[in-house]
Amino acid sequence: MNQDLLTIKNLYKDFPRQGGVFKKGGGFLRALSGISLSAKNRQTLGIIGESGSGKTTLAKIILRLLPPTSGRIIFDQHLITNFRKDVQIIFQNPYGSLDPKMRVIQAISEPLLVHRITEKRHFKDKSVELLKLAGLDDRILNRYPLELSGGQRQRVCIARALASNPKFIVLDEPISSLDLTIQAQMLDLFIRLKQELDLTYIFISHNLAVVKHLADEIIVMKEGRIVERGTAQMIFSNPLDPYTRELLESARG
Repeated sequence: MNQDLLTIKNLYKDFPRQGGVFKKGGGFLRALSGISLSAKNRQTLGIIGESGSGKTTLAKIILRLLPPTSGRIIFDQHLITNFRKDVQIIFQNPYGSLDPKMRVIQAISEPLLVHRITEKRHFKDKSVELLKLAGLDDRILNRYPLELSGGQRQRVCIARALASNPKFIVLDEPISSLDLTIQAQMLDLFIRLKQELDLTYIFISHNLAVVKHLADEIIVMKEGRIVERGTAQMIFSNPLDPYTRELLESARG
């Protein structure tokens, strides 16, 4: 049985309201309320919810980009030994994720340098290898992001994320800005990479139909709370919460 790579216990996150705590109209907005979950090694945990449900705030806390107000986040220290190397994220918008002044080879080589993955003389060969993993060839090595399509840019972001040999990747709406044909290709790519590289994913989306292709387990979030959780099969065959049923109906059109 797979061990838990990530465990979250009773997580809360509050943000000051506009105007500040001590000003009229101030106080706090509770973005997350008592979130508890686990993500198993080499599996995919899908996190579903509409805009404002708290799923992206949760992702930022997991990635240590935001501090929690209270609660605990525990990574298996036998597996996650260097957080910045072992844990990566792929964002929704590939257009904003790449420095427009950096060529593709520079973008991919940067984590190789930071984490001392390989010697500088091997950067090009390693970059070609990573591009191939992401479904691209070396013809784009010297191109700038503006010379690439949206799908190509997102594949470069994937190659860059893989450069540090991560064990855990947060996929934050990684295909929602792409057209439907490219979305299907990306889902197949994520499945292949998970199998080949023994990766663990958290896949965040507002679209249950998309997560169905990847997730082993799913949690459904609404207004900062988990309203339903279960295996992908359970969620799709017998959703219990009205909100989950609403999301499923929306996905079916």
